[in-house]
Amino acid sequence: MASVMLSEAEKLYIVHGVQEDLRVDGRGCEDYRCAEVETDVVSNTSGSARVKLVETDILVGIKAEMGTPKLEKPDEGYLEFFVDCSSNSPELEGRGGEELGTDIANTLYRVFSCENSVDLKSLCINPKEHCWVLYVDVLLLECGGNIFDAISIAVKAALFNTRIPKVRVLEDEEGTKEIELSDDPYDCIRLSVDEVPCIVTLSKIGYRHVVDATLQEEACSLASLLISVTSKGAITSMKKVGKGSLDPESIFEMMETGQRVGKSLHIALQKILDEEENLGTSRPKVGFLG
Repeated sequence: MASVMLSEAEKLYIVHGVQEDLRVDGRGCEDYRCAEVETDVVSNTSGSARVKLVETDILVGIKAEMGTPKLEKPDEGYLEFFVDCSSNSPELEGRGGEELGTDIANTLYRVFSCENSVDLKSLCINPKEHCWVLYVDVLLLECGGNIFDAISIAVKAALFNTRIPKVRVLEDEEGTKEIELSDDPYDCIRLSVDEVPCIVTLSKIGYRHVVDATLQEEACSLASLLISVTSKGAITSMKKVGKGSLDPESIFEMMETGQRVGKSLHIALQKILDEEENLGTSRPKVGFLG
């Protein structure tokens, strides 16, 4: 992951500020930076979204393709995640970028392993034979800290934007089944994102913890807790990252903060997505290269 070099004096300044609930950029410990969210930015996908969190820039594209259900879940579709770290940071070139991409993909698989996160049964076309497979491609364009949160926001926004063609299964007299896709672009199914979790990363700095840490703050933190939270505040998964340790009391405090901040994050994101969709075709598109 991209990092910055700080002097001991700079680290001390950041740590002391966090203890007083005053961060370098003026935020409190539980405040997010302003994020730019835009959906439908890539034309040849079933759904897409771009999230820019100051210097962190994420692009997510989702492609729905027909496949065969997994043996253990014959009446469900499934999601596949691929992460490409094309950031301009030298640390993310070659093996460093591959390892980070694999780590992010594994985290997303874990977050979406919760049964109710996405209605996978709605992706089934014909049990044991055909289903929709959603290939979620995540592109890390720029890394400016807090990439897990930004990626989870972008994935939820892209799922909200995803439109899957309606399918009819036709069976002839011999029992042979044929699949007919609707040609009407408006005749599609939409996924409910009500239970899709967002990741809230809490970084321990000194005796306190902060959300949406900058690269400078990440350099002052020895341990962080990644918490996936639903819109109702339910925690679906947790992951500890970093070389430092966390005591049980700190973990419980971070979980409470994650639930509180996560619910606010979902409300703000859903409001933006609803407002953007209500604009319809009249909304001005910034686009991927905007």
